[in-house]
Amino acid sequence: MADRIWQQSYSEGIPYEIDLSDCQSINELFRKSVDDFSENIAYSNFGTELRYNEVDELSRHFAAYLQKKLGVKKGDRVAMMAPNTLVFAVGMFGVIRAGGVQVNVNPLYSARELEHQLRDADVDTIIIFSGSTETLARVVDKTPIKNIIVFGLDDLVNKGLPSPPADPRLSGTIAFTDTLAQGASLDLSEPDLDQEDLLFLQYTGGTTGLSKGAMLTHRNLLANIAQFEAVDPGFIDKGNEVVITAIPMYHIFALMVNTLTFFKLGGTNVLVTNPRDMESFVKTWAVSSPTIFTGVNTLYVGLLHTPGFSDIDFSNLKISMGGGAPVQQAVSQKWKDLTGRYIKEGYGLSETSPILTVNQLAETEYRSGIGFPLPSTDISLRDDEGREVPQGESGELCAKGPQIMQGYWRQPEATAEVTTEDGYFKTGDIAVMEEDGYFRIVDRKKDMILVSGFNVFPNEIEEEVAAMPGVLESACVGVPNEATGEAVKLFVVKSDAAITEDDVRSFCRERLAGYKVPKQVVFLDELPKSAVGKILRRELK
Repeated sequence: MADRIWQQSYSEGIPYEIDLSDCQSINELFRKSVDDFSENIAYSNFGTELRYNEVDELSRHFAAYLQKKLGVKKGDRVAMMAPNTLVFAVGMFGVIRAGGVQVNVNPLYSARELEHQLRDADVDTIIIFSGSTETLARVVDKTPIKNIIVFGLDDLVNKGLPSPPADPRLSGTIAFTDTLAQGASLDLSEPDLDQEDLLFLQYTGGTTGLSKGAMLTHRNLLANIAQFEAVDPGFIDKGNEVVITAIPMYHIFALMVNTLTFFKLGGTNVLVTNPRDMESFVKTWAVSSPTIFTGVNTLYVGLLHTPGFSDIDFSNLKISMGGGAPVQQAVSQKWKDLTGRYIKEGYGLSETSPILTVNQLAETEYRSGIGFPLPSTDISLRDDEGREVPQGESGELCAKGPQIMQGYWRQPEATAEVTTEDGYFKTGDIAVMEEDGYFRIVDRKKDMILVSGFNVFPNEIEEEVAAMPGVLESACVGVPNEATGEAVKLFVVKSDAAITEDDVRSFCRERLAGYKVPKQVVFLDELPKSAVGKILRRELK
């Protein structure tokens, strides 16, 4: 793939294509990292550290238990329902080394969502945080689950941290620590794995109904790791980076970038189990002195408004990455004013492992938008008839590359719906390409508001309102209107109690065309968000 406009923006050393011939599986990547960085600290949680060789030993014990005691074999699905903990990391590598396919489950799921996912993925073994077992107990009899491995926050931490007990309605549960003790005396026969073998079932957010499992292979993740690594050759210091992992490890962003990529690069992951406890989060940041931080826009906003955060020394911080939702310029500017670094926005989806585009990490100036496509990635903007749109016009972002999923688990019709005739994945996002090949997202196709025939994109309004003094965050939806078809309704969380609806509308009138100005402004104490911190417009509707 050559002669793409964006390749002119590649800095020296960025290849047009990546080479995946040197590694056939995540197991092989794991082994190389353990050999290269044996004594480095791999993961840290609540002050307890695990070195690379310790992750190797513990995950081997767990893999042996899964294989020899539970009969997990290559291709079997194993669910992981856990917050950011040492158990997640050890358990994940254990599942992979046994040849299993990890099904990542949000520990905050409702009973209905959990039942659907376990049944859909046909899972008979689950690793679950004890605090989530009440949800499982309500539906376990309707699922294929036979083996329930339970852990608490203190497992592998050993600091006396309290956790709720497993729900008594669940019989025959297995303690995670017992699996390690038993697995230590068992042999492990690591299966032969290649790039086309399944690695994860990554369930989408279900914004259009029940969630679907994106089938991600070893090749998909190996590719995205290599693509991310290739974007800024030499900028990341192998073996010496410290990354704070506050977005959930079961979310594809943290799973690929933090949990896997920085393991390959010999970095240390400082795991934040409950990022909603901002006071504790700030203390963790202060003592760990990270060089790299990944988060979503709302997480950056939360930190900027948490007492004590502005007192931290940020001299070691060299990369701040944003994804999962658009990074607002006002937020990036406030972050730069405090830390000295702008937030580098990237873009992707669960179905794309996840990164498709990213801004250069070493760039020191602010750049709006989602950056340029990664090496070996082709982007095509299409209209509703599937035709490419002219340069500078908006169209649905469609992508092709080695990081794109195999398809949706057992849903060929749904897979066909998101695939163009010439094999591009349709993201559902509307984007524009600038003259230098950088892209920016206009909005989600389904979130667009039609006001008197004019297209209104919520992102644009939210971006402007983010700059208004006294506003913490906002979200915008379309509501029916007799005169205009739809009208803009804006939900606002304010930090200044004195702000009124008229103040917000007046602010918008100065910056937006009349048809984009909110007809209604509603103040809320908080906005509904997903587990990763993405604002859920569908709930506001």
